Amino acid sequence: MYQWMIDRVYAVAGLVGLRQKAEDKTDCKQLVVAERDYHWWSPRSFWIPTSPEKLAAVEANTFRHVKAPVERRMVETDDGYQISTVIVRGPPESATNTPLVLLHGFGGGAGMWCKNVDALSSNRTVYAVDMLGFGRSSRPEFSDDAFEAEDLFISSLEAWRQAVGLETFILGGHSLGGFVASAYALRYPQHLEHLVLVDCWGMPERPDNYEQHRIRLPRWVKVIAYLLQPFSPLAGLRFAGPFGPAIISRLRPDLRRKYEDMFDDDTIVEYLYHCNARKPSGELAMKSLSIPFGWAKNPMVPRLTQADPDLPMTLIYGQRSWVDCSTGYKLKEERSSSYIDVHLVSHSGHHVYSDQSDEFNRIVAIVCNRVTDQMSHDTGSQ
Repeated sequence: MYQWMIDRVYAVAGLVGLRQKAEDKTDCKQLVVAERDYHWWSPRSFWIPTSPEKLAAVEANTFRHVKAPVERRMVETDDGYQISTVIVRGPPESATNTPLVLLHGFGGGAGMWCKNVDALSSNRTVYAVDMLGFGRSSRPEFSDDAFEAEDLFISSLEAWRQAVGLETFILGGHSLGGFVASAYALRYPQHLEHLVLVDCWGMPERPDNYEQHRIRLPRWVKVIAYLLQPFSPLAGLRFAGPFGPAIISRLRPDLRRKYEDMFDDDTIVEYLYHCNARKPSGELAMKSLSIPFGWAKNPMVPRLTQADPDLPMTLIYGQRSWVDCSTGYKLKEERSSSYIDVHLVSHSGHHVYSDQSDEFNRIVAIVCNRVTDQMSHDTGSQ
């Protein structure tokens, strides 16, 4: 009886490493098992009021004010996964323009771009993708190894590209999505016309003297942090059960303000709750990719300096963000022979795309139009 109770607590929290491994290690579909929620009769389903159906409904709600045609599609890939995709199409005459693909940040989903897709789809098709392990996409079990976890993100995005049928595109990513976009660009630069990194996580290397300058935390904080190490990052949200949305509202009152020009209710809070109350997957990958507190095991700046020199990049930072924009200028300096542009958006924090959506949309539109102009020039000169 006690063991059953312990197992249920671990299941609700998403304790790392305690999920049942499939016996056949060669069958890739073993990884898809993690995407399924518990049965309706499980203790978890009674305590945590979420389901794939509820997430799908609230995602649709986030796009209810978008004027452009919105298509929501579950893309089946050859590697056995489903990648949830929101497609916002521009006018018919823009169908041949290079499409824009957007990757959300940690704990988010395609719905986070609801303030941007109307403007950005004015002259091209926009694909807002739920990365593997997040949102409505499949929730596999990621490796504890940072490079293997990163590889699964990359391979799933490439499988998605092939399934959708895109030859080249503009790739933009926010925070963790920027890290994944960077990793994809390193492996498949031939499919990218431009890389847009929005307040990208995981750029700088952790200094060698990090321990000397780290904040001295009270002992009780260190004890709690130690006890929580085995758990997935958002375990507390699942522990909270039906009180989860209220906790998000209490801890992040800014979320509603960021979208108050679109919603006068808790649409975004509900969306984020249902994105993150399900079984953990992508959040565990984030744990595999990072080291305390917030550094990447395999940072991107030294790697992007070796990226294809012909790949243009634009980096966008929030002036008030916790992400250090100096890494963007460092990358620009080290890629001096390549095109790289850095923007610092005033009155904006980490979520640039929602804090200052008009300015963000303007910058990205310039990038997209530059790609279109370049493609037209190349076609005309042939």
